[in-house]
Amino acid sequence: MRAAKPQEAGWTTAAAARIVGYSTQQVRDLERLGVLPAAERTPNGYRLYQERHIIALRAYRALAAAIGPVPARQMMPALVHGTLEAAAEKIDDLHALLARSRDHVREASRGLQAILTDTTHVFDDHDSMTISELAEALGVRSSALRHWEHEGLVNPDRISQSQTRRYNARAIAEARIVAALRSGGHRIPPISRVLEQLREHGLTAEAQALLDQRLSDLSRRSVALLGASGDLHTLLNERQQQWPN
Repeated sequence: MRAAKPQEAGWTTAAAARIVGYSTQQVRDLERLGVLPAAERTPNGYRLYQERHIIALRAYRALAAAIGPVPARQMMPALVHGTLEAAAEKIDDLHALLARSRDHVREASRGLQAILTDTTHVFDDHDSMTISELAEALGVRSSALRHWEHEGLVNPDRISQSQTRRYNARAIAEARIVAALRSGGHRIPPISRVLEQLREHGLTAEAQALLDQRLSDLSRRSVALLGASGDLHTLLNERQQQWPN
């Protein structure tokens, strides 16, 4: 499906902005950031946008609704200027990231229940992890775990005189909860409050509500990404005409 019926020479910035529901400044900014191809210029310096620009703007708008404006701005240059292989890989990575995030939230929910029931059969001493092992399992940097420890969110054991961190069953479960909530945009103070309620009173309602909210958000993003697939397909089809066979 074509983007719209273009004027003979193309669209002005204002006209292109109206088509996609953006301001003229947003369109100029997105062009500057590489979200859409550079516009042609008239002899007097005015921008002229063609159908490929409208296609890119619509793809960005749909992608931003699914994954957020900042990640969408970071991803679009690869779709607009990169190879077909790189573009396809980026889109595949989005679906994989949502699936991993959903798995992490479910693991956090299981950890929450393990903390509540204090069952030794869920974790034992052999399930303890080093900081690098836990960071890899959660998909975060080791520095993030050290920061969470500094903020009192996670409390690893210290082994012998080397003071090497070792995360036991409870610390692993709490780290999973923190990682799931941080990935959903929750700030440290409310997460700290939830963990304090959990540690001192065994209260899980707020923690579970936040995890459920995160799952709902991931489902919404999955549906939005499915909705964006039409615009992304149009963009890549248009780009494919420029790629070598």
